[in-house]
Amino acid sequence: MWLKNITLLNFKNYSDADLRFSKTVNAFVGNNGAGKTNLLDAIHYLCLCKSYFNPIDSQQIKTAEELFLIQGDFDRQEKNEKITCGVKKNQKKQFKRNKKEYDKLARHIGLFPLVMISPYDVTIIMDGSEERRRFMDNVISQTDAQYLDELITYNRHLLNRNALLKQIAVTRRYDPTLLEIFDEQLVSSGQKIFEKRKQFMQDYILLFNKYYQYLTTAAEKVSLVYQSQLNDTAFETLLRQSVEKDKILERTTTGIHKDDLIFSIADMPLKKFGSQGQQKSFLIALKLAQYAYVEKYKGFKPLLLLDDIFDKLDDHRMHKLMEMVSHHDFGQIFITDTGKERVLNIFNQIKVPVTLFEVVNGSIQHA
Repeated sequence: MWLKNITLLNFKNYSDADLRFSKTVNAFVGNNGAGKTNLLDAIHYLCLCKSYFNPIDSQQIKTAEELFLIQGDFDRQEKNEKITCGVKKNQKKQFKRNKKEYDKLARHIGLFPLVMISPYDVTIIMDGSEERRRFMDNVISQTDAQYLDELITYNRHLLNRNALLKQIAVTRRYDPTLLEIFDEQLVSSGQKIFEKRKQFMQDYILLFNKYYQYLTTAAEKVSLVYQSQLNDTAFETLLRQSVEKDKILERTTTGIHKDDLIFSIADMPLKKFGSQGQQKSFLIALKLAQYAYVEKYKGFKPLLLLDDIFDKLDDHRMHKLMEMVSHHDFGQIFITDTGKERVLNIFNQIKVPVTLFEVVNGSIQHA
């Protein structure tokens, strides 16, 4: 699978743009703030129905405009697929595949898989467990359409149970039968999500270890562990045991919405004890493992987006990453960088052709 072209109208800092891409490496070069990352985000939108950086769709519309449009043609399994995304202020987002609108956006997820590596990813390490669950869910959702449906169902049941707990606190009336119904619904979808996450992690950890050791030449001992309350106790038991606490706090305190990924280096928390270089290597290994996992389960290579990555790696790690690129481990790649000469030198060294686009304040030219 590869993206042949993309057209933008009023997306972020672009009034309009029309780009044709190569099957291999495409690089956007230019100064900081010129709009290089916005081009990657437009590709992310086409593939995953949302921005990588900002969940509010209307905030992607160019200032003083009323709508944005993104359109692209993919070559997928040797067929042309035209994807169109449109957002108007105060209206529902529209997504079309070959001119036919989706009844559910979830149907699009996984058709055009993508992996993005960005400086923004440090939130996976530094922020709370929600970021790590989101990362895990995004990987699984691109390979399993039912998983995304189950997540949506679980979150709906969780909202209902929490609303009931708040109502109990206000009215002082407690109907255990009604709570049991909500518990059964939550357990039904939560158990399925837990089993899928557990299965995913068994495959994924092996891939992660392989890439981390490759990038760092096995310099440090690291670990990645899936932490869930359901590992030790049945979900229905957890809900039963926590009911009094839940009524006091007016929210559901146990379940798969509390799952986390534990990142360690030399048996210590990576967040506190990992250097910047170690954290960057860990993140890149997480993303390369995501790429390998998605490729394994989809049967074709996802798109790989590398945002400002050369600035964030020392020479050794950069060489290792580019070595993988030159051995054709990856399909189509999109890169942003401030240095045109640096990009040309890197790809000349590994003898991989690169298509260059120079970006200057929302204007793009072939370099």
